[in-house]
Amino acid sequence: QVQLVESGGGWVQPGGSLRLSCAASTSIFNIYHMGWSRQAPGKQRDLVAFLGTDSSTMYADSVKGRFTISRDNAKNTVYLQMNNLKPEDTAVYYCNAHNTQDTYWGQGTQVTVSS
Repeated sequence: QVQLVESGGGWVQPGGSLRLSCAASTSIFNIYHMGWSRQAPGKQRDLVAFLGTDSSTMYADSVKGRFTISRDNAKNTVYLQMNNLKPEDTAVYYCNAHNTQDTYWGQGTQVTVSS
């Protein structure tokens, strides 16, 4: 069983930055792909950033050039650096770990972008 704990959410003005963290309970990055998804009220949960076990990355078009996913293997932590935030980025952000056998989700962290 893998536990994921997100942190770093909060309120920020448009144009601001936040860094989200996702701490895993054990070393998993060599066997699980990692991702950040978000869900706004009344909308489906969408993947915004992906980090493969081979360190490949992918981003949703809406966040390309503004968000960066990375990891620290020594800390078992994945990050999502979010720059130039927009009101439409407001959502609950979830970390997930997945492979062909398992999928794990964190509890989510709220990000609110408003003036």
